[in-house]
Order: sequence, then structure tokens, then C-alpha cells
Amino acid sequence: MTEEVILKVGLTPQHPCSYLGHEQEQLLVLMDHSLLNATGYERLLTAGFRRSGNDIYRPHCPACNACQSLRIHSEQFQPSRSQKRIRQLNQDIELIFSYDDKPEYYQLYERYIRERHHDGSMYPPSHSQYQGFLHCDWMPPLYLEMRHQHRLVGVATTDLLPHSLSAMYTFFDPDFADRSLGTFAILSQLDLARKTNRKWLYLGYLVEACRKMNYKRKYHPHERLIQGEWKIIDSKSE
Repeated sequence: MTEEVILKVGLTPQHPCSYLGHEQEQLLVLMDHSLLNATGYERLLTAGFRRSGNDIYRPHCPACNACQSLRIHSEQFQPSRSQKRIRQLNQDIELIFSYDDKPEYYQLYERYIRERHHDGSMYPPSHSQYQGFLHCDWMPPLYLEMRHQHRLVGVATTDLLPHSLSAMYTFFDPDFADRSLGTFAILSQLDLARKTNRKWLYLGYLVEACRKMNYKRKYHPHERLIQGEWKIIDSKSE
């Protein structure tokens, strides 16, 4: 069940969807600033909302419901054989947590977008775009550094909430692409949730028909928000 929340929201004009090019996208945008805090945002996550910068939104598309909020129960998650291999492969990665946005983070982000996503909506990267996407004035994100022999090779940004984590974005050194650092970042956030007694890791929206957004279905068991109800998806995926 989702928690009922009465909200003041605005509705954006329709525009081309960034996930499914043949669809039109429309968003509900939160107008109630009293909920702009960690507790308020966690309530909104249960209703399918998501943060981008300082703004909180939820898809409200006229002819499409492809976006499904997805969350993983940190204690019930069972890694697949592939995920176990990725964890083993990255045993030599040092994890460091920080609330400080260090200059080397943006340098890595810029290289990642230029080399890995030059055909996407985030290209070309800029510092203002980076800050507008990840920074938040009312709730600074936590940065999970991944270092190999002291070299920064990846950063996962996540929101640390009273009872959950909400994964924002992960970027990494293209030279380490064979390490599957995106998967390793999610596994590491699940470890952090367990160690800090946080029940959920929210992964944002699953879009089955979008290659860049359907990787989230590989973590089992997980729950998806379908027609206002959280449904358990229990089948394993390699």
C-alpha cells in the first residue's frame, strides 16, 4: 500500500519523452514547499515521486504508463550469480562516503557523459547542468566514492533518508567499464542500507522498453508501483 498524501502540484506542458521517443511526456511537479525535507521526500517516494535537483516530480503522461517506480528491500534482496561475480571482481575498490562535492567529481562526470552518453539528452555536459541535476539545497546528497589504488574511478550519488536510500545517479571512469561499476554501486548502496538499518533502496523509474532504464529489473526481489500499489516482483534474473 502507498501512503495517501494530499499535494499541491503543477502540470508541465507535453513534450517529447526522453525515454521513449515516440511518446509525449508530462510531469506533475510538487508546489508544496513544506514537504521539501528528508521526511517529506521519503513520503513522496512511496507515492512514485522523484527528485531532480531541488524539484520533485512524477510522470503524468496522457497516453503512457511505462514508468514504474522501483524499490528493493535491503534485507530481502538476493544477489544473482552475475551480481556476486561483480562484487567479487571489485573487492579491490575502496568505498568512501562524503557530503562534499569535490572538484574531481565533476571532472569524472564530464568525461563519463562525453564518452558514454554523447548521444543522450545530458550531452554536452556542463557544470551548471551537473549542479542543477544532482545538487539539492534542502537535502544535500551523499556521494559514494569508488577508488582504485587511490584513483577516483566512480561516484554514486544517493539521498540518505530516515528509513531508506534513494539512488540518484552513478558515473564512472570509462577505462573501468569492464568492472560493471554501475551494478557495484547499487550493491554497495544496498549494503549501506542494511548496515544503517534502512529498509528500502529506491532506484527511480523502470522503463521496460528503454535499454538505459530497464537494468533495474535485474535486482530481486523488488517492488514496483503499479496502479498505485506496490507489487512484489520475485523472479530471478541473471
